[in-house]
Amino acid sequence: MAQKQNNQQENPLFQKVVAHAKEYGFVFQSSEVYDGLQAVYDYGQIGVQLKNNIKQLWWKAMTQVNENIVGIDAAIFMHPLVWKASGHVDNFSDPMIDNKDSKKRYRVDHLIEEKAEVLKSEGKIQDAENLLAQMDSLLAKEDFAGLYQLIIDQKIACNISNTINWTEVRQFNLMFSTQMGAVAGESDTIYLRPETAQGIFVNFLNVQKTGRMKIPFGIAQIGKAFRNEIVAKQFIFRMREFEQMEMQYFVRPGEEMQNYNHWKQKRMSFLHAIGLPAEKLRFHDHVKLAHYANAAVDIEYEFPFGFKELEGIHSRTDFDLTQHQALSKTKMIYFDEEIQEKEKQRYVPYVVETSIGADRLFLAILCNSYTETTGVDAKGEEKTRLYLKLHPAIAPVKVAVFPLVKKDGLPEKAREVFEELRYDFDTIYEEKGAIGKNYTRMDMIGTPFCVTIDHDTLNDEAVTVRFRDTTEQVRIAIKDLKALIAKEVSLKNIFDKLK
Repeated sequence: MAQKQNNQQENPLFQKVVAHAKEYGFVFQSSEVYDGLQAVYDYGQIGVQLKNNIKQLWWKAMTQVNENIVGIDAAIFMHPLVWKASGHVDNFSDPMIDNKDSKKRYRVDHLIEEKAEVLKSEGKIQDAENLLAQMDSLLAKEDFAGLYQLIIDQKIACNISNTINWTEVRQFNLMFSTQMGAVAGESDTIYLRPETAQGIFVNFLNVQKTGRMKIPFGIAQIGKAFRNEIVAKQFIFRMREFEQMEMQYFVRPGEEMQNYNHWKQKRMSFLHAIGLPAEKLRFHDHVKLAHYANAAVDIEYEFPFGFKELEGIHSRTDFDLTQHQALSKTKMIYFDEEIQEKEKQRYVPYVVETSIGADRLFLAILCNSYTETTGVDAKGEEKTRLYLKLHPAIAPVKVAVFPLVKKDGLPEKAREVFEELRYDFDTIYEEKGAIGKNYTRMDMIGTPFCVTIDHDTLNDEAVTVRFRDTTEQVRIAIKDLKALIAKEVSLKNIFDKLK
């Protein structure tokens, strides 16, 4: 139910992608048998493999390709003072407003932005721009009374009750809180982490000393984060439980901007290398900077519902380490032996951050790979073909093996080929159904290679390989099969583009 509500107003292409994700085992609504839990999703048997491949690729691109970047896995639960130092306890909130008739809660900026989109659709471009400018000015001043009045003046109505019977605007903290302790009266309030970065910052000294790391160096992490989003929509684009892939790069003060620009280009190159086209990606500089940053940019991807943030690159200055140093009374100092001037050898490092949502990258790849082509079948009739044009290196299944028929020793031979491949590649064996239907099924999950064992195989030790994107079929010796697939699915194909 929640999934349908979230997507009922999306465009037709996005509706197709969402339906495809469920039908072929990529993403399911969480707790669907109980009508679902809004903005929470489960990854199915094919989706989890694709997501794991994406995460593994990102991890290797950070920690294996770069000699000065290492990884950690910090706990989700952290000391409450971590979030006090980071500013999340006091500042991690959004202005919200409730409609008294529908009892539905909205983010104020989302309401006003939707009104601006309506104005644009009516050709009132200048009115829309003026409205957004007013909103930005009021948000910057935290003028909640002014935001309320703007909503009333613009006659912005609730999309459920169609009324403008609003409450006052107030801040709503987005962190999930819980209690730790066996006795309720003695328990302390702790939080589910709203970001993974702080786990890196509080481990800065541990990693630097035990790894004998020298500036500049990075610490990477993949992990779950949680935000109590009030308005969560557009499928897995915005969820309450999501996964982040972040890297914090520690540099000398004064060298942060050159490193910031380096990682801007490096991260854009990564997205190009995995198959996201240049025309669907763009940089968007932040006009209003977060309290910890002196520079920030988003890499936006053109989803079916428009350009939206995919990855953020931020120059975080020394804010985080300095804050933790002050509150924990632990010096976050790095001793730089390579600096000649002794008075400058000790400093709190500056940080450049790259942060991308694993779920958003998954969605971008899924949307980008969804391909419909029109051709003519053997009967001369027009036919539409649907397949996922996934990069072979991240495809959830690399190869599928089929016997042409389920008799005459073909299944046994097909099993031999399957056993040869399965320990090197994610491989599926299928002997049910017609070959054509099996090919179609593999197209739907983005499998780049299908291998068919026929009667000739028993004599010539060769198989037919079908290529997903072109549907071309070639005959190849079984002994050469592994090398052919390995060449196409190797991560080196991507890493070579990052040099």
